[in-house]
Amino acid sequence: MEIRATSAERGYQAAKPALAPNASPGNSGDRFQLAAENFAASLQQTEGTAKAAMVGKADPHALVMALTQTELAVETASTLRDKVVEAYQEIMRMPV
Repeated sequence: MEIRATSAERGYQAAKPALAPNASPGNSGDRFQLAAENFAASLQQTEGTAKAAMVGKADPHALVMALTQTELAVETASTLRDKVVEAYQEIMRMPV
């Protein structure tokens, strides 16, 4: 198989945008706000599914899936909180 420089360059140029850093505007505060909104929406969706399951309008499988999704979201939020607290404590231990 022969590789020509021009075909290699075209392949590189085609793959280059995929390697670029995310250029979306906004700061980390916006990302945290979006994550918090997604977390709240997930909890509300699970609550709606649970209410529907109580009156017999939802499939039990859907309830189990919603509860599992909420459990994962709560564990993720808890892990994130732990990491933030750990980073804060590490900063506070630094000598001035």
